[in-house]
This record gives sequence, structure tokens and C-alpha cells, in this order.
Amino acid sequence: MIFKPDFKPTRSQSGPALWFIFDNGCLLTKINADRFSIPDAADLEALQISLSYKLYLGSLDGQPCYAGALETGSSFDANFKLTHLRTLFGLIPEPLIWIAGRGNQLLHWHLTHRYCGKCGQETEDKTDERAKICPRCQHINYPRLSPAVIVAILKDNRILLSRNRHFKGPFYSVLAGFVEPGESLEECVKREIKEEVGITVKNVRYFGSQPWPFPDSLMIAFVSDYAAGEIVIDGSEIIEAAWFSKEELPQIPPKIDGPVKTHAAIFR
Repeated sequence: MIFKPDFKPTRSQSGPALWFIFDNGCLLTKINADRFSIPDAADLEALQISLSYKLYLGSLDGQPCYAGALETGSSFDANFKLTHLRTLFGLIPEPLIWIAGRGNQLLHWHLTHRYCGKCGQETEDKTDERAKICPRCQHINYPRLSPAVIVAILKDNRILLSRNRHFKGPFYSVLAGFVEPGESLEECVKREIKEEVGITVKNVRYFGSQPWPFPDSLMIAFVSDYAAGEIVIDGSEIIEAAWFSKEELPQIPPKIDGPVKTHAAIFR
């Protein structure tokens, strides 16, 4: 599957359009014998679904892809279901997950930038690029990206994993945090680690990156080495933290194939 992102459909596309329809972060999926798929144009016509907003995402193997926000009060039959995008990992092909993520992110951007932040006028979609423009003062807003670092800390062939207060399950993960204005990625790594678990690190090095459209993050992964200090959790976001070897990893979030690999892959 090859996806080509764009903001305007072209005449060369063929096949019924795929529609990535969202309602509060949940994706409308078609269910057939416990198999999930993305509705196409014929499905939307049959369901007579109303959309409050729609946008073009690009094409998948030449097939046009659209995203849409479900109109409040819409209903559909039992063969269709609204499912949170995260729970669809492994249930639909990975390329469709990331196209859906793009749609979710762009719809969130639309809903949060309907009015100009400079003069308050209702914004319009720009015709020559993916952007919002104010017809009164000409202020332009582009899709928002919130960069965040995620970092593996290694010490004597062990990795530091923690439990965040906001995790829905008993998962452990590497540390992460949002980049602040005027801060480099490496500075963010060191600050977040110091704030959350009280230790210092060295040899911070880039590992990989991955979009995380929940709703608009870009995750930039690093590996670093322990330098000094004892683990002291902040008690606010982090409620547990400890060192683990490859053989004794605790329960970690399900694997998502992509440029950022699983925790065990960090060990060499």
C-alpha cells in the first residue's frame, strides 16, 4: 500500500473513495465477520451520514481518501461501529492506521482553528495549500504539531521504565515529555528525566521518530546513558519507576510497527 498525501484531489484517481469518519476521536469502521475495514463512498451513501466538515487526505494506491467529522446525532446500523483509533492497532492494516491518524489530526486542527486567533474572524481553508486563512486580517495558521521527546535510559544493560498516573492499564514505558519554547530536543530530554525521576543522563543520541496523532504530537525518540543520581519519582505524573533487564521486562504497551521500535529492540 502506497499513500500519497495531498490537499486537493486529482483527476487521475480511480475507485470508490475511502472515508475516515471521526466522532470525538473514534473512527467509524465497517465490521464483517469480526473484520474491520474503512467505509467507502457507497457505504456513506447507504447510511445517509451527515458530516459537519470534510477534507481530502490524499490517495492510497490511486484510491482517494477523505476525512470527515460526524454530525451530532448521526446514527448507523449494527454493521458499523465507532472505535477508538488506538484500539484498532493490529485490527486494520498499518497504512490505514496512519492515514486515519492524519485525518484525526487534521480534523482536530480544523475544530480548534475555526476562528482567527488574531482578530476573531471565522477562518477559511486556503486554496493553494493546507492552511487556514483569516479573510479579514490575512493571518495564516498551518496544521499544528506538538513535538515531544521519548527516551530510553540505559544503565548496566538495564532500561529505566516507569508507570504514568494517566495510563489506562498497568503498563510501564520509557519516559516522555513535550518540548518547551526555546528548548532543544536534547535539553528537553535532560530536563524531563530530571523532573520526573530525579537522575541525570549523558550521551543523548537520536533513535527514530513517529507521528502520534492523539491529537497532534510528533514523537522524537532518543537513547541516553545513566550519568548520576538515584530514582526519585515526581509523584505527580510518574507513580513508579525502576530498572529492568531484557529478560525481566514488565508489561509494556502493545507493539506498533513503525520507525520507533519496541523497548527490547533498544538493547544491543
